Amino acid sequence: MSGELSPIDTAKFVAAKRAVQYVEDGMRVGLGTGSTAAWMVRCLGERVRSEGLKITGVPTSTRTAELARQVGIEVTTLDAAKWLDLTIDGTDEYDPDLCLIKGGGGAHLQEKIVATASDRMVVIADPTKGVDVLGAFPLPIEVIPFGLQATKGLVEELLAAMDVLDSKAILREKGGVPFVTDEGNHVIDLHLKRIQDPRKLSMVLNQVPGVVENGLFIDICDAVVIGHGDGRVEVIDINEGTHEEERIEFADSANIFADI
Repeated sequence: MSGELSPIDTAKFVAAKRAVQYVEDGMRVGLGTGSTAAWMVRCLGERVRSEGLKITGVPTSTRTAELARQVGIEVTTLDAAKWLDLTIDGTDEYDPDLCLIKGGGGAHLQEKIVATASDRMVVIADPTKGVDVLGAFPLPIEVIPFGLQATKGLVEELLAAMDVLDSKAILREKGGVPFVTDEGNHVIDLHLKRIQDPRKLSMVLNQVPGVVENGLFIDICDAVVIGHGDGRVEVIDINEGTHEEERIEFADSANIFADI
């Protein structure tokens, strides 16, 4: 299989395959959103089919819910599940403290709610997602449509007083119109280049009227599983203070994931 996938897709696959090993029979599992999380959902579905694994998934977006059903994972809502054993999701950036920027797919509100309602959050990533300081990836904030321009102006004013390298705030569009989240809101992407104090920025952004949530995940992620194009994976556990490396072997049947 490694010859059939690009190095970046191989990295995503092995990270996903290692991450689903955290899932045990009977667990309630939060299912993330995005290209890397899609690999995870497929790998988890394979375990459900091949091992008879009994789990309940709580998707963080409508597209993840559709994929989970397609691969045989039973899905429910967070309200029905009440609390989760584990959430597995991707990330757009992570730093040495396992603080994250998420929301490239526009699902960070549901992703953050699900992750914080879990005993443990495991993030899957490829090596390009690791940074010394967050901010190279634009930070998304979800905002309600009412008073959008006023909210955007308040955010821009706030950024002028923060320790960031840039302060561009751009309304996300899709197909030439404002992007709409699953909750019917819009997303403003903050191009900051460097976020010196993510904790402070997260707190002040959420105090702006009209801002529903931001894409900074602080003190939420417990472990990051990093896949490499040669089949190696690294597992960094912030609670255990460990950094381990292993290799994931490819099975012949693994090419069922090549359509992601």
